[in-house]
Amino acid sequence: QGLCQGSRSGLCEALIQHPLPLLAFAGRDFVIVGGSALFWPARRAVIVADLHLEKASWFAKRGQMLPPYDSQATLQALDALITTHDASEVWCLGDNFHDSNGPERLPDAARAQLSAMTARVDWCWITGNHDDALPDGIGGTIRVACDVDGLVLRHQADPRELRPELSGHWHPKHRAVARGRSVSRPCFVVTTSKLILPAFGALTGGLDTRHPELRAIAGRGAQAVLPAQGRALRFPLD
Repeated sequence: QGLCQGSRSGLCEALIQHPLPLLAFAGRDFVIVGGSALFWPARRAVIVADLHLEKASWFAKRGQMLPPYDSQATLQALDALITTHDASEVWCLGDNFHDSNGPERLPDAARAQLSAMTARVDWCWITGNHDDALPDGIGGTIRVACDVDGLVLRHQADPRELRPELSGHWHPKHRAVARGRSVSRPCFVVTTSKLILPAFGALTGGLDTRHPELRAIAGRGAQAVLPAQGRALRFPLD
């Protein structure tokens, strides 16, 4: 209920009646939504990473044919989160498109949906290593990194950054044993100063939390956080 202080009554009632996994980070309260996104009630903001829009068409140009519906599926899922949580802001943490020419390949239906979404909320694209040269005209604003209420938002975690930081890039997933079976799921990697989001895109893989590069970035004390039945399950990575 603490999340509802200063929130709109409809959102407050929904959070109380249908609890969602809560994730506290750097003195701020977030809610895990859609399995791999964050909702920040204090700002009515949805935060996602690694949409990789038009990944299928990128592969198609290279002869590997995939179903060309990944962008529409990703945008529909994101649109549903914006609507469900009455969001007024969207922050996309890099690799928004699979390459900087991705916006040119958007199908008409996906282009129209994206245009409508960016017109109705404050939208910020943070560029990543896949889309570091995003063109103007895709709606919203384009940034390399942002400082939002004392939190640094960027694509790839910077091990030298001392301020609390939200990022993506690594597509983390965690493998755990549940009811005698090994299960792998997208996860958030959290330390006292870093929060790494899983990939939100419909056509994205994942990097196991045991991978040495991800472990090196996370550092000691890191936890994998997975949503499950209204709770945030935590698994120490040390």
